[in-house]
Amino acid sequence: MPYAVMARPSRGVLGARFPAMVRGVVAIFWYGAQTYFASTAVALAFNAALGSPQTGSFLGLDAIGWVSYVIVALIQVWLFTRGIGTIAKFLNFAGPAVYVVMTVLLIVIWVRAGSDLLPAVGTIFSNQDVTGWAAISAFVGVVGTMVAYFAAVIINFGDFSRFSKTERSMRIGNFTGLPISLAFFTFLSLFITAGAYVVFQGGTGEPLDNPTDIVAQTESVILAIVAAITFLLATVGINLVANFIPTVGINLVANFIPPAYDLANLAPQKISFRTGGYITAVIGFIIGALWVAVIEQIGLPTFVDTLGALLAPLYGVLIVDYYIIRRSQISTPDLFSMDPAGPYYYTRGWNLRAIAAFGVAAIFAVLTVWVPALAGLAGFAWIIGAALGGLFHWLVMRGQATAGAQSTQQTTTPAAAPR
Repeated sequence: MPYAVMARPSRGVLGARFPAMVRGVVAIFWYGAQTYFASTAVALAFNAALGSPQTGSFLGLDAIGWVSYVIVALIQVWLFTRGIGTIAKFLNFAGPAVYVVMTVLLIVIWVRAGSDLLPAVGTIFSNQDVTGWAAISAFVGVVGTMVAYFAAVIINFGDFSRFSKTERSMRIGNFTGLPISLAFFTFLSLFITAGAYVVFQGGTGEPLDNPTDIVAQTESVILAIVAAITFLLATVGINLVANFIPTVGINLVANFIPPAYDLANLAPQKISFRTGGYITAVIGFIIGALWVAVIEQIGLPTFVDTLGALLAPLYGVLIVDYYIIRRSQISTPDLFSMDPAGPYYYTRGWNLRAIAAFGVAAIFAVLTVWVPALAGLAGFAWIIGAALGGLFHWLVMRGQATAGAQSTQQTTTPAAAPR
């Protein structure tokens, strides 16, 4: 079930447009940022092939940077216009390809590092000044930032799970694509970063955490070009210090298609899915173009936590409304009804209580990121926002009857819960 429909029981048949708009705005920001990140891989290939020519710069990008950025933007728009089927085939190729290249990169570095690699793995990110509960808190904070990043995709999960042929195939895809894939990628990231620290930095200074920077140190033009293309195509992902280098594959799924759906939902008579995609591409291009000169100055963790804080209450409200307020019972016909007597019509189609619950929770969650006195909670912004969103929604809606009590229409079963 698409997110814009899933949100109707909690926000109203028209009020569902509000969370869809919030998700769309956040996704467009992410789309622009990740388009820039992906362009750094293309720039790596160009610089390796051309010997890093010196050119002037504009908004923090040189000529090669701008050419690379435009190329990545156009590739994503082209893939989008080809449809979901082409994107799926693209990801099926790009996903395994990135692991092949990273495995080759690890072998190259491990051969050069020799017996120094394993000791480096155990010490590269150690900090003797951070011990005990402080170390645990720092780790949980990083995990919270990771959750804030990945949670954006969860909100729009229904937009993609509806294309699964069976529930079993969906579960297999989730299991192999998340815990297994992330564990293997973490192994590769850790050993590559540790090996690069020994081989290219002599064990001094700050470890290189951008895969493109590490590849550039190999001084192999062929490896640099192949790795750059692969990093462009698929997820380069998350390194151990919570810097993100996502690329075209995940950018299309997480940040291009969702706002295209959300924008189309705002005015379906005037904005088609394709038109929504074009609007996303234009606004995202402007945001990405300003990344180095403007947005990057706030820091990537702050950027991630802020966007996560805005999205978190949407998730909290959705879960509490479905499982606690409505006890997993939803009237499917009423989801598409504008009858004022319908259970999801509320006030002219809007559930103002749910909007207020979201607003209060989102404001506090964002404050944890930006207010110095709350700095210790910044890494927990998504968790706090989701918890407060759910709590406030329960407080303002606990006296409301469930959809099952209000309507004798066909209802869903717990097995058909929003995914």
